[in-house]
Amino acid sequence: MIFNISCLKRINGLLLLLGLMACALGTYGHAAETTSPKFEKSISNLRNQRYCEVLYGKRDFLKLEVKVFNTQGLNLCPEDQWKTITKESVEKAYGASFVVLNGPRYWMMDEIQAAGDTVNPTKESFSGMEMHLRATVQLNLLKQLMGSKQFSPNEISRTTNFVYKAGTPIYELKSPAGDAYVMQSYSQIVNPNLAMSDLPDLAKQLKLPAGWTYKSRVLDQELSLIANGIAYVLQDNLSNSYQRR
Repeated sequence: MIFNISCLKRINGLLLLLGLMACALGTYGHAAETTSPKFEKSISNLRNQRYCEVLYGKRDFLKLEVKVFNTQGLNLCPEDQWKTITKESVEKAYGASFVVLNGPRYWMMDEIQAAGDTVNPTKESFSGMEMHLRATVQLNLLKQLMGSKQFSPNEISRTTNFVYKAGTPIYELKSPAGDAYVMQSYSQIVNPNLAMSDLPDLAKQLKLPAGWTYKSRVLDQELSLIANGIAYVLQDNLSNSYQRR
């Protein structure tokens, strides 16, 4: 069986998986741990902070090694610079057969805590915009083509704690089975005008599958979404991402 990589770029499932892997403080490629993680690193004041990602990789038959770069901690992904980055320029610069421009996105938690050595000193400049290398991910293309889709959770390897402060709003999807997913970032990829002020009434823009609901609520106490090796993450039809709690 032969896959054309240009077709793969149009597969929403693969884009979903890659984008969700690129959380700024994630720990990648490790199996789930049974002991409680000891979080060593923290970034705060994240709510509504803009970031962007560039993902590129080279295919080897049905394997794809993808490098994930993220602006977190370096800049806020200025729009004029972001618009100058093209898939073609990244393909040419790095000899890549796969490129995803994932952004702009905006964090919805207040703090991210992470375990392990998650700060990589490697940086690249994309059309003058600096980004840190956050992960190198090995993917099985056939598995991903047969798997991911909207409103369908994926297993993402990372050890993180997403902290939502008491008194702040959160936005949740609930599945027919009763699983709740809290928004971790909203996206302007599908709707360039989407803003945080739109989130309370976002259900009007969502194409919710049968039995799914969306709601907002204000926390009466701090919420911690801990991923101890594996996070279960999905996206809606606007490319906003959510983690299961």
